[in-house]
Amino acid sequence: MALAREAGWQSAVIPAGDFDLVVAQRPGRGSSNVLTVYVEGDGLAYAAPGRRAMDPTPTDPLALRLALQHPGSGPVAWLARPCQYGPRARNCRSDYWSIARFAPAVIDSAGAALDRLKADAGGASRVILVGYSGGGALAALLAERRADVAALVTIAANLDLSAWTAAHRLTPLSGSVDPAIDAARLSRLPQVHIVGGDDRTVSPAIARAFVAHMAADAPATIVIVPGQDHHCCWAARWPELAMHGDLAHIPGWGPEAP
Repeated sequence: MALAREAGWQSAVIPAGDFDLVVAQRPGRGSSNVLTVYVEGDGLAYAAPGRRAMDPTPTDPLALRLALQHPGSGPVAWLARPCQYGPRARNCRSDYWSIARFAPAVIDSAGAALDRLKADAGGASRVILVGYSGGGALAALLAERRADVAALVTIAANLDLSAWTAAHRLTPLSGSVDPAIDAARLSRLPQVHIVGGDDRTVSPAIARAFVAHMAADAPATIVIVPGQDHHCCWAARWPELAMHGDLAHIPGWGPEAP
């Protein structure tokens, strides 16, 4: 990944479960035991309506561009999705970037990659998961299954797959696990779900539907960004958004983190 290398980050392809995943990590900075991991979006799932892409690599690695601007001095990493950015030797079937993009095997693979990233970060004991678009849905699925997640942050994420596919009359993601099914497990986890006020791909209603599955007193905040659509211009706005009060209060997130 040229963008990561230009920023001085270390990138690699690591075996993780059934897939080989591309990761990047900021060189050791600070002494926090909290690793913040940004999860990339779905990328190029379809080349045209009804026609799956041959390569799911995003045209714009938006989650990586957010990660490169993460505030503070704690450890930060970025995680790509299966078959993005080149490695296609193992299990790169188009199901895994279309109907099965959130399959159990995909979730398990991302979990194995998180364990490796934690070890490479000096044995971090907790993680903050940050996901853009479909990466936010995957981050939520990971948070539902792990005991080491300190907080969940999503940006423009399709967190309730059933509500999202129904709203757009899309073919259901039949090979995927819907994060909304087990959302109640997150009722005690600090969460910030950031959505664009003008996002026609994933409207704010999807985040509301997801949070509605949790306990009424769940520490989950929905932040609506006026004038923001699904793609442009999250990266340009991230330095300011990343200092939003609801994020700044997450232990391990920002400049004041221990």
